[in-house]
Amino acid sequence: MRYRSISHDKLAPIWAIMIINLLVFIATLVYRKLIYLLGLQPATFLDQPWTIITSMFTHYDLWHILANMLMLYFYGSFLCQLLGNRNFLIIYFLGGILGGVFFLLLAPPFVTGIGASGAVFALGGALTILTPKLRVYIFPIPVPMPLWVAVVIGFFILAIIPGIAWQAHLGGLVLGLIAGYFFRRRGRIIY
Repeated sequence: MRYRSISHDKLAPIWAIMIINLLVFIATLVYRKLIYLLGLQPATFLDQPWTIITSMFTHYDLWHILANMLMLYFYGSFLCQLLGNRNFLIIYFLGGILGGVFFLLLAPPFVTGIGASGAVFALGGALTILTPKLRVYIFPIPVPMPLWVAVVIGFFILAIIPGIAWQAHLGGLVLGLIAGYFFRRRGRIIY
């Protein structure tokens, strides 16, 4: 397989999402209560419906935002190359929204959910269907593994950590798998 570089135009939506996340993160560092105004909470969702979107741009700490933005960049740049910016954005936002819906349905009522993980898991789910033979490395494991194995391992490891919104990860992953299947059936796959 020949490596093809990705143009800056293809990365524009990824950079835009990353910049918005960074700006919101800085704002929450300055005013911590902003997390609760932007975060998704089942008990208050009907009074604050915008939080199903704003929660995707809100992160708690540096490791949270770094992990999500790193995965966004790697999954997103590959998915933009495969499907184009428009389809990348559709998968990203619908994955984040479905992740939010799963969180609303399955999380305790007074827990606040934040982060781009549902949307990022949607990207990973789509890629596992579109590129089933893609092999990746996960630190610290020194051997390549199929992407689908890495996504499943990541999901289960995160699901057992207290305070992680596994419900949003599951919703995003489900959307990503469905979207990947849809685009693969339409013949929109390069690899």
